[in-house]
Amino acid sequence: MSAPASPLAASPRLILASASPRRRELLGRLGLTADAVSAADIDETPAPREEPRAYARRMAREKAAAVESETACVLAGDTVVAVGRRILPKAEDEATARACLELLSGRRHRVLSAVALRAPDGTVRERLSETVVRFKQLSREEIAAYLAGGEWEGKAGGYAIQGAAEGLIAWISGSHSGVVGLPLFETRALLRAAGFAIA
Repeated sequence: MSAPASPLAASPRLILASASPRRRELLGRLGLTADAVSAADIDETPAPREEPRAYARRMAREKAAAVESETACVLAGDTVVAVGRRILPKAEDEATARACLELLSGRRHRVLSAVALRAPDGTVRERLSETVVRFKQLSREEIAAYLAGGEWEGKAGGYAIQGAAEGLIAWISGSHSGVVGLPLFETRALLRAAGFAIA
């Protein structure tokens, strides 16, 4: 007689629709490792007058839809930094990162982190985390030092909270993991609802 299957064996297969090492690390904190990683390649241009919350949700859904699988669940996320209704760009050059940091200096902003889980039958579940973050008043020297470290490259709003920028953040209310890139409370809820064995 064969031994009964362990609870973990009953979990569905999981594809992470992101090449981000930060999201892989965060997923690991839930005790899960994706069976495959397939970065979704989509147009991330905001629609005209699209609000930050709607944009974050749409991006997560579209990333989940862009990775095809009939046998696995697909997990996708998107993180948006917003000041009011303004969506800050991902900093691809130092000038953009500097402009973002100057805008964020001494003021509160929102980080919206959406996560979507697509089941093999095409059903999509989604959740959204909203965190409020406030930088200290940044001096020109502090901005220059942060830019010199290169952590801003490709980051929404020109900073990464898990690096040196954390020392410049005076206050945060909400999900730290959401600001990093994958809100663990919301992600855990989605995965458990889909049948993943998470304590």
